[in-house]
Amino acid sequence: MRLVFLGTGTSQGVPVIGCRCAVCTSRDARDNRLRTSAMLEWGGVRLVIDAGPDFRQQMLRTGVRRIDAILLTHEHKDHTGGLDDVRAFNFVDYPTIRRVDVFGTERTLRCVRKDFDYAFDRNKYRGVPEIELRVIDPAHPFRVGGREVVPVRGLHSPRFEVTGYRFGPLAYLTDFKTIAPEEEAKLAGVEVLVVNALRPQPHDSHFSLDEALALIGRVAPRRAYLTHMSHDMGLHALRAESLPEGVFLAYDGLEIYVND
Repeated sequence: MRLVFLGTGTSQGVPVIGCRCAVCTSRDARDNRLRTSAMLEWGGVRLVIDAGPDFRQQMLRTGVRRIDAILLTHEHKDHTGGLDDVRAFNFVDYPTIRRVDVFGTERTLRCVRKDFDYAFDRNKYRGVPEIELRVIDPAHPFRVGGREVVPVRGLHSPRFEVTGYRFGPLAYLTDFKTIAPEEEAKLAGVEVLVVNALRPQPHDSHFSLDEALALIGRVAPRRAYLTHMSHDMGLHALRAESLPEGVFLAYDGLEIYVND
């Protein structure tokens, strides 16, 4: 399987508008981070995890003409705000219309239906996104194109749940602040773990660097990649030198391969 990091930044992205810090003014392309998202190609299935405001730009970078599904981790706009651009995939082979399945929890998809109500109108106008909402129960696996996906439930904050996903030997978590032991147990044996790490300092609703490294230490994957990083993480080149063996900073455009 192949995982492409489409974006590895926070809700504001990096650089942050108006900021003149060393990271936001860096000329290292690895310090430029679109909103967090990833694309997974797995046994003939191509899916995207989250479709935030940068979705159009991210898809243009990949050059792909088809996606089979979008998996949403939660309802915040930096993860759902680009769903209107799904319509490009719907009509790329017009007059054949290819609907895209969008998976998420009931709460997440309720927000999608509200925010993109024109896509679900009984008398919708021509050219709106053609998406099929697929409600998942985070307590049970589900299938995408014949492949089993295991939801991993966490808390973004006491008010918000967030859903990570395990795809065989790979697990992808973002916007986690806490994870219960029984959910962490779902990560046992993964070869590669992707997990959010907002910054070195503690934060109310995201793993800090130390919290992410603690989870990685408990799960013990062969490789781990940090994502959803703010400019407070520091320069990529410097922070990467301080990480434990087998732990890496992801960056936009990074491609990794995992034996399935």
